[in-house]
Amino acid sequence: MKYDNINLEKYRKYAMRKRLFLIFLFIFTVFTALVYMGIGTMKISLAEIVKVLAGNGERKYTTAIMNIRLPRAVAAILIGAVLAASGAVMQCVLHNPLASSSTLGVSQGAAFGAALGIIVFGGGVMTNANSTAGVSVNNPYIVTICAFVFGSVSTLIVIGISQLRKNTGPAGLILAGTALSAMFSGGSTLLQYFADDTSLGAVVFWTFGNLGNAGWKDLRFIAAIALASMIYFMFNAWNYNAMDAGYDTAKSLGVNTRKLMLVSMTVCSLSAAASVSFVGIIGFVGLIAPHVVRFVTGNDHRFLIPGSAMAGSMLLLLADILAKITVPPVILPIGALMSFIGGPVFLILLFRGDKRDA
Repeated sequence: MKYDNINLEKYRKYAMRKRLFLIFLFIFTVFTALVYMGIGTMKISLAEIVKVLAGNGERKYTTAIMNIRLPRAVAAILIGAVLAASGAVMQCVLHNPLASSSTLGVSQGAAFGAALGIIVFGGGVMTNANSTAGVSVNNPYIVTICAFVFGSVSTLIVIGISQLRKNTGPAGLILAGTALSAMFSGGSTLLQYFADDTSLGAVVFWTFGNLGNAGWKDLRFIAAIALASMIYFMFNAWNYNAMDAGYDTAKSLGVNTRKLMLVSMTVCSLSAAASVSFVGIIGFVGLIAPHVVRFVTGNDHRFLIPGSAMAGSMLLLLADILAKITVPPVILPIGALMSFIGGPVFLILLFRGDKRDA
């Protein structure tokens, strides 16, 4: 009995440490969002930001925050959360630390769909003096729908391959995703080759990634997607813990591993495709955030999934802050910045994997 009490006390301390970490992440994410809204051509103090959010701010500050900065901050929070939580789940069900939404070609499929929507279906560009980048995409919903459809098609093809070949394991799914990524990238290049200068510029602008592309209507849709996917992930947190111990162990505990893997990959990929279809390609969030959080929470998905979501939100906020302050007043493309950050992290994880295999 004394031994059981000692173990129970250890578990309580273990769980409390992780809960405190999640609380810290939440507070720091909120603080980062407040700082984020104060940075720009017009500097706004934290006190003034709080006044605006409470409905008592000056008109000029209210206009800047409510119409421009707050939607952009909310986009970073929602999209970062979706991509990071999806990455954590993918890494579990595929037993691959390098898995993320781009593993199945979701990002490349979305990029091809966006190029198709812009070049073939008339989503061109127009000059916009009020836009930081100087251009914006016409017919945005044509581009968004095409990006979502082809991002989803990539997932459906990979899942179809796994169903046709029952012996296809996680490594096979990743290889199939890599092949599809190459095909979609080639298709995007061919479309751009035949495009005029205006359409080509729109495609390049979309693939840069821009959190400012999503308006309040778009954010409501992304929020619904984020909430639905997080509910599914958290509902299956114990199943992911079982799968992390191995497929045989999970099966012995009554987990339908194949069904869980396929449904989880579908939810991850569709939610990621829905997110990037509004803002363009933003990579590596689903790769970096889960690994950072895993240092504290371990592989307990009850804590890893919400922790990854908050870390992903914070990562995108910090990256967009860097995009704002590097070459003011120009806002650098966040997709390119995330690639600069994520590339070295990818190589570090790859080398760490090689050392474990040796």
